[in-house]
Amino acid sequence: RTIGDRIGEAKASGNLGNTLKILGQFDEAVVCCQRHLDISQEQGDKVGEARALYNIGNVYHAKGKHLSWNVAQDPGYLPQEVKETLQKASEYYEKNLSLVKELGDRAAQGRAYGNLGNTQYLLGNFSEAIAFHKERLAIAKEFGDKAAERRAYSNLGNAHIFLGRFDISAEYYKKTLQLSRQLKDQAVEAQACYSLGNTYTLLQDYERAIEYHLKHLVIAQELGDR
Repeated sequence: RTIGDRIGEAKASGNLGNTLKILGQFDEAVVCCQRHLDISQEQGDKVGEARALYNIGNVYHAKGKHLSWNVAQDPGYLPQEVKETLQKASEYYEKNLSLVKELGDRAAQGRAYGNLGNTQYLLGNFSEAIAFHKERLAIAKEFGDKAAERRAYSNLGNAHIFLGRFDISAEYYKKTLQLSRQLKDQAVEAQACYSLGNTYTLLQDYERAIEYHLKHLVIAQELGDR
């Protein structure tokens, strides 16, 4: 501010916002991120503007998740305050998405699609969530980003469960399992086995359910995860 560096001030405000978000001070975080947005727009800094929009989305997303922890319910059955907060997150991600499309930033588009999928899932809009996660998946494959691809499969599996499409969920969870093994991530592998166990229980294929739950158990024991 002293040297009149507006872009520097914008970036510093954004960093403050992100830090406050991690500290759980969501309302202060929004103020700082909004300052980042305002200065970026004033300076015609499109990249900064896109980043600020994404960050504000993240603050509302984190706040919504934080508020919903107190109400352990299925996605979609949320108190009004939580719903409004997640809808705000979604709106900012949408604005970010249209701007990063304009800028031709595919990686940023992938991140926006993933977060839109997650917010729509929490809001109980499972078909919308699936559409966004499919876009996320395509971009992850484009970049050869296996971790993002794995997350997308997992999220697609979860959303199909709520639409009662258990067989499709099982296919997505199998892909999650395959990738978690490729990535040598045992905790995620265990989670995928657990999801498959539950999905096969829903499909009333109990032999298979047992098989996957046993795999889950073995990894949990290996990891010493009580």
